[in-house]
Amino acid sequence: MTQQYAPQGFRILPPAVKHLIIINALFFLTTLVLRYSMGIDLNQYLALFFVGSDFFRPWQFVTHMFIHENFMHLFLNMFALWMFGNILENLWGTKRFLFYFFVCGIGAGLISTLATWITSSIVLADINAFAAAPSPEELAHVCTRHFRGFYDPELLSNAVTEWRNNPEMTDLGFGYTEELMKMYQRFTIGIPSLGASGATYGILLAFAMMFPNERIYLYFLVPMKVKWFVIGFIVIEFISGITGFNQLVGHFAHLGGMLFGLILMLMWRRRDRNSRWQ
Repeated sequence: MTQQYAPQGFRILPPAVKHLIIINALFFLTTLVLRYSMGIDLNQYLALFFVGSDFFRPWQFVTHMFIHENFMHLFLNMFALWMFGNILENLWGTKRFLFYFFVCGIGAGLISTLATWITSSIVLADINAFAAAPSPEELAHVCTRHFRGFYDPELLSNAVTEWRNNPEMTDLGFGYTEELMKMYQRFTIGIPSLGASGATYGILLAFAMMFPNERIYLYFLVPMKVKWFVIGFIVIEFISGITGFNQLVGHFAHLGGMLFGLILMLMWRRRDRNSRWQ
């Protein structure tokens, strides 16, 4: 049986949700002030960089949840936190809700780091293969496979065509290798994960597990049961992640938050089920 709830009997802004929104807003304002008044980029210290980066620090697994790229990024995460988080906090209590929030957020960071490690291993293997035997075909393969969206297609096409027409350009392959390595450093491990998206998507998953048949409005217009929305979202994020679509979006961070949320929800359900029989 689907659980029911009565929003009118709940606090609209329970303490954990309220303070998380306030803290995220303060971090965002502080980031803007330091960036434009003192030239200090707070993201460099608090966003989650890959463990192989010179900017990585262990505390970033927690602090990245409170750093956002822009106002819309912040607004969407805080809106989702309020929309679904207030119901869960009222049902679970503040301590359990906060524990769930941080488990999902840290889990998102761990999965994002793992995905970056796997991706970087593949990228380096392809770059090294190109460096060992430079060819226009291999150059096109590496760029289109790993740097789509970051490499000028026209520039790439011209370079490949010129190289094919002039085999003596093979010596320039090492120059392309150096350029690819710079791009790898910048676009593969140089882009940090930031934002509360992993935690908020974990919250969305918990809401869907507890109230699967509740309806939400996609783009505020199209009604959809939340269970179908979450399933569709997972499929889209997974496909986007493995195909490299929109590499600036942390697809695996979103999935990581939902995965850790699922594990925690199943553990709680099992514990609660066992306690009823004792």
